[in-house]
Amino acid sequence: MTGRMKRISILGATGSIGQSTIDLVRRDKGAFDVVALTGGRNIARLAEDARALGAALAVTAHDDLLDDLRAALKGTGIEAAAGSAALNEAAARPADWVMSAIVGAAGLAPGLAALGQGATLALANKETLVAAGPLVMAAARASGARVLPVDSEHSAIFQALRGEDPDTVDRVVITASGGAFRDWPLERLARATPLEAATHPNWDMGQRITIDSASMFNKALELIEAKELFGFEPERIEVLIHPESLVHALVGFHDGGMIAHVGPPDMRHAIGHAMYWPRRTALPVARLDLAEIGQLSFRAPDPRRYPALGLARQVMAAGGLAGAVFNAAKERALDHFIAGHIGFCHMSEVVEEVLARQMTCGHAGAGGFGLDEVMSADRGARLCADAVVVERQG
Repeated sequence: MTGRMKRISILGATGSIGQSTIDLVRRDKGAFDVVALTGGRNIARLAEDARALGAALAVTAHDDLLDDLRAALKGTGIEAAAGSAALNEAAARPADWVMSAIVGAAGLAPGLAALGQGATLALANKETLVAAGPLVMAAARASGARVLPVDSEHSAIFQALRGEDPDTVDRVVITASGGAFRDWPLERLARATPLEAATHPNWDMGQRITIDSASMFNKALELIEAKELFGFEPERIEVLIHPESLVHALVGFHDGGMIAHVGPPDMRHAIGHAMYWPRRTALPVARLDLAEIGQLSFRAPDPRRYPALGLARQVMAAGGLAGAVFNAAKERALDHFIAGHIGFCHMSEVVEEVLARQMTCGHAGAGGFGLDEVMSADRGARLCADAVVVERQG
C-alpha cells in the first residue's frame, strides 16, 4: 500500500511466530503502525515489544495478569487489557493486516473478529480453519477480507498457485519432516517420552507443536487446512516425508508438470510473504546452496507410524463439525500425554475414539454452523477426551 504506514496487529505476539513477525517489523519499523499486540503469561516480553514498537494496545489473555501488564507499561501511554473479551476487541480494532498466531482453538474468535472488520488475516493458526473452515471463509467473503496462509506449507502452495488456473491443478503435495521419531523402530514408539517427542530434528519450535510434528497431528491439521483454504478435494491432497525440510510443498498440474516451493526452514519467509503481499521484498533468511545440499529425499508416510493422517481423512469426509471435534480431542490428548497420563501412541487412539462417539451422537457431521456450535462441539469433545483417558486408566 502507498501513502501511509500499514496498520498491523499481532495476535500471539509472545510465541515463536509472533516473535518472528516482530523481528521483521523491527527491521522495517517505518512501514508499520502497530495497533495491538496480544500475548499470554510472558508479560515482560509483551510489554517490552509493545514499548519497542509503539503499540497502541497490549493485551494478555489472562485476567489475573492485568495489574502486572499495567505496571510494566506504566508511563508509556500504551493501553493495557486482559481476558478473552479484550483479545476479541483488540482483533476488531481497525487494522490493515492482522497476524493470527494464538495457539489452538483460542485463536478462532479473535480471527473472526479481525475478518469482521475487513483486515487481511495472516493465518498461522491451523486450528481456525480446521475447526471452522466454512465459517471463517464465509466471514472473509462477507467483509471483503482476505486470508493469507502463514504455515510454511500453505504459503508454499499459495505461491506455487500464483498466476495459475486452479482448474488445471491435479494434486498438491504437503511435505513433512517426519518429526523426532521418523526413524525409530515402531515398537519403540510406545515408550517415547514427552521430552523425546519435543526435540525436533530440523526446527526450533515450542513443545506442543514439536510433539504434534512427531505424531504427525500437525500434518493432519494441515491436510484439513489445505482443503478449506484452497477448496481442493481431499483425494487431491497428499503428504510426503521430506527429512531435509527444504521443499515445503509441490503443486502438480494436469499437463504433468509440478511447481515446487524450495526455501530454508525459516518461518520469516512465509510471514514476510504475507506481510508484504502482493509484492515481494528482501527478507533476512538464508540463501540455499543446492550444490552443498547435494540431494533431496522423499518417502511415503507409514500409516502405522502416523495414524493421525488417516483420521484427518475421516474428518474431511465427514465435514460439518468433525474438524472442531478432531482439533479439540487432539489438544486434550496432547495435554494428557504431556502430563504423563497416556503414552505417545495412545493420543491417536483417544482422538479416534472421541470422533467415533461424537459422530455416533450426530455432533461431528452436523451441517451449517456458527461460532456457538463450534465452541459447543469443542467443549463436548474435550470432555469426551477426558472421559476416554479416565476409562483407559481404569
